Amino acid sequence: MPPQTADLQDDGPIIRQSLPAEVATRLRDLITQGQLAPGARLNEVALCAQLGVSRTPLREAVRRLAGEGLVELVPARGGVVRRLTLKDAADSLTVLKALETLAGRLACAAATEAGIADVAALHAAMLDRYAARDRLAYFKLNQAVHTAIVALSGNETLAWAHGAIQARMKHLRFIGNAGERKWADAVAEHEEMVRALAARDGEALAEVLALHLDRTLDRVAPLI
Repeated sequence: MPPQTADLQDDGPIIRQSLPAEVATRLRDLITQGQLAPGARLNEVALCAQLGVSRTPLREAVRRLAGEGLVELVPARGGVVRRLTLKDAADSLTVLKALETLAGRLACAAATEAGIADVAALHAAMLDRYAARDRLAYFKLNQAVHTAIVALSGNETLAWAHGAIQARMKHLRFIGNAGERKWADAVAEHEEMVRALAARDGEALAEVLALHLDRTLDRVAPLI
């Protein structure tokens, strides 16, 4: 059996230095929350000290994030957190809107009852984290809801394209919920998504997904 690894905690050093995936998770969270800001160079010495790892797993993690589009590898500078322009955000959200509305229609036609129940469970967990004002855990569950709806479409190519674009949008999607009113509005839109999916109303689900992504651009545009 492979060796067991300790669960990654929010703070403190990484327990197993041989697992670059855990380092990537920590870096991804730091980028999502803006603790590693867009345009910032990834300082290997500082990050190794902060995360409690050597340079080898850190560099592998940075390469993984570069593959996701969160980091750019710049000659003579190393890893730099990718900075998205307003046009980048608008273009990405336009494509996500097309993909998610298509996925919503397909999901309502093809999803199993168990699959729909799984989305409802993710949504309930998300609401729990919303009530606790745990923004990072809420955000991860929020994104998991979108991913799960896309997965219910049964279209692997669609899911792959959606995942690739969603990955590079993490920080902007996270800051889009800054402020109580914006956060509450986003939660209300998710409530409508889950109701439409449960009713297998593909057009209603596509409509609320489109509205949600249009409003996401409105929420993040002033922050870019």
